[in-house]
Amino acid sequence: MTQPHLPPAMQALRPKLGAVVEGIERHAPYGAVLLSAQQGVAIDLKSREETVTELTPTAGTVVTAFDGSTMQERAVSGFALSDLEKATRELVGEVGFDRHGSVDPGPPRRGDFQTAMEIDPAALTLTEKLERCRDIRNRLQARDERILDARVRYLELGEHKVFCNRAADLAQRIQRVRLMVFVSVKADDGVRYNWDDKSFFGGWEHLTFSDEELQSVVDNALALLSAERVEPGEYALVTAPGVTGVICHESFGHGVETDMFLKGRAKAAAYVDQTVASPLVDIFDDPSNRDGYGGYFFDDEGMLAAPTKIVDRGTFRQGITDLYSAQALGLPRTPNGRRQDFRRKAYPRMTTTFVGAGTTPVEDLFAQVEHGLYLQKWSSGMEDPQGWGIQVTCHYGREIRNGKVTDRVYSPIGMTGYVPDVLQGITAVGDDLEFDGGTCGKGHKEYVSTSAGGPHLLLRARVG
Repeated sequence: MTQPHLPPAMQALRPKLGAVVEGIERHAPYGAVLLSAQQGVAIDLKSREETVTELTPTAGTVVTAFDGSTMQERAVSGFALSDLEKATRELVGEVGFDRHGSVDPGPPRRGDFQTAMEIDPAALTLTEKLERCRDIRNRLQARDERILDARVRYLELGEHKVFCNRAADLAQRIQRVRLMVFVSVKADDGVRYNWDDKSFFGGWEHLTFSDEELQSVVDNALALLSAERVEPGEYALVTAPGVTGVICHESFGHGVETDMFLKGRAKAAAYVDQTVASPLVDIFDDPSNRDGYGGYFFDDEGMLAAPTKIVDRGTFRQGITDLYSAQALGLPRTPNGRRQDFRRKAYPRMTTTFVGAGTTPVEDLFAQVEHGLYLQKWSSGMEDPQGWGIQVTCHYGREIRNGKVTDRVYSPIGMTGYVPDVLQGITAVGDDLEFDGGTCGKGHKEYVSTSAGGPHLLLRARVG
């Protein structure tokens, strides 16, 4: 554990939170306080424009009182003790809590945590960050004379949090970095484009692109100049890890956020301990995974990060919970209570959600396909938790013929199906494991950082 170097106002307030919690619990069975500060920077470089944007910072305090059925909260900007005490008095004074209720605060836990970094973004000046981004953009632009524009986007997200209830005193500093390269090339009928990105729970040491990686981005953009439309139908498919992650995220990610169970909007609620996938399939959500962009040390309700096994050898075992949904449904707590910021309520949200690695060498997956498609790059995903439909749109894919990937390119490719049919159609799971990072909303709001991934998969499904 490492001292997380909290902002001074947050550090000054932290020792007083225990007394605030005691005051809440004179009126309600459970009290908690969260201090949260977030900040970030975005750099966007195009051929004729450079922009640097400070993301809107947030800093504030959430005080919670809960009796097992009624949860009430107040949020105040900043970290002034007087404001927190006023919010607490208002909270316990306006609502009558059931003093006979019971809420488990969790086991005793103490700790200060900080993201491990070789190159802390805070140690680099804005000029140094710009120069690093310019170097990558210039190298990308120089890869081919047919490039219309090369673009680089850098995103830096930092968080400081303190959580206190009668069993917990926790602090963390989280650092996330993301770098995207984007290239466009001209076609007779318009423009084709391609991109790649690197997203990490860590520092600048992760944000490098080799010449070979940049050339691959360009080569795949140029390949799209001759891309064909795929003939709709059912195919043998090999999915790249990014596509695997989207399938996972949309099927047993959103659909097992258990606030959806409470609202009657998730079909998965009726399938606990039932077969939903091939016995080769394990699905996890794990905020403790340090390779995932969506990770942390504890959630916004003070649960220490740990893996949750959602699907075990094809059987759906459990959803992911926050404090309220776990209490209301009688489910185990998982470390998935997350807020967009201190002004928003907590929901059970995904973190790093992925299909576990299998035992089949990746080349053996392709060797099993006489004629099919390699889904290489995803562009979007969509799910229907009530009807269990899933749709994954791929930016491009290639033909597989006699166990080999050919130069025949298809774009776009849409894969659709009923979730259990898609997951039970998996016949082999690769021995590799990769993650993509990004931002996930609940509907069109409540955005949090997440990762999704997995190994290469072999399955049969319908595309068009």
